[in-house]
Amino acid sequence: MKNVPFKGVIAYPITPFDTNEKVDIDLFRKLLERLIRNGSHGIAPLGSTGVLPYLTDQEKEAITEATIQQVNKRLPVLVGVSNLTTERTVHHAKFAEKAGATAVMIIPMSYWKLTDDEIVRHYDTVAKQISIPIMAYNNPATSGVDMSPALLKRLLEISNVTMIKESTGDVQRMHYLRKELGEDVAFYNGSNPLALAALSAGATGWCTAAPNLIPELNIALYDAIRENDLQHAQNMFYKQINLLKFIVNKGLPRAVQAGLTILGEEGGNLRSPLKPLTDIEKSELKIILEKSKHGIEKVMG
Repeated sequence: MKNVPFKGVIAYPITPFDTNEKVDIDLFRKLLERLIRNGSHGIAPLGSTGVLPYLTDQEKEAITEATIQQVNKRLPVLVGVSNLTTERTVHHAKFAEKAGATAVMIIPMSYWKLTDDEIVRHYDTVAKQISIPIMAYNNPATSGVDMSPALLKRLLEISNVTMIKESTGDVQRMHYLRKELGEDVAFYNGSNPLALAALSAGATGWCTAAPNLIPELNIALYDAIRENDLQHAQNMFYKQINLLKFIVNKGLPRAVQAGLTILGEEGGNLRSPLKPLTDIEKSELKIILEKSKHGIEKVMG
């Protein structure tokens, strides 16, 4: 695989806010360091977990710079640079490259339904302005655009589009990508409940917010697949599946922020219109985390 700097568990940090809903860069750095020290294989700021659409250009740039500085070349960094317009996407991609990002991730955001030709032109325009690799991100639940396998194949004809992140929740897409696109294409799972199936299908990595809460189980799952120990991988997956489903169903920023607080970590606040989990939801999450803790203790032996 060429220009594929990521493998394993790629962690999404949340973007924490203070009580005035201003980005808390100091807390963000602390949360980043926690992800690094807990064994993540890569860091991916400014995804849906990091509430990318809710941030100003200046805030996105501050998050990008803080990430590059805090990681300090210890791990590869994948910066989300998506925007409604191609011009702004180019701007953020160039900023990320200059700041020192390893690669950028782009999802085709649009109010209007884009044609395949428009999407290809969007990626191609950005790609011509930077030299670092691009991960094409397909997540119709958040973008409203479902990039078909045929379209993804077209995107891979662009020289520095070298990675595909698939988040439709359709494991058949994973099998298709491996079968049709071959061993030279790196694809990544972005659907938490499909982590076991996607990694078993040959996914190069797993992009997830879960390492904020259960890094040991996430990494144990990836390691078991890498060692071809399917039974152990299944055991690790079943210990975390309830949490993976919960954080997706309740919204990644809200669920991770609440989970950090339950674990005794400072999670900051949310930016409106997002609101904290209800007391009932927090109680449910606490029970799930306690069960996951028992699973972690068994993993750590």
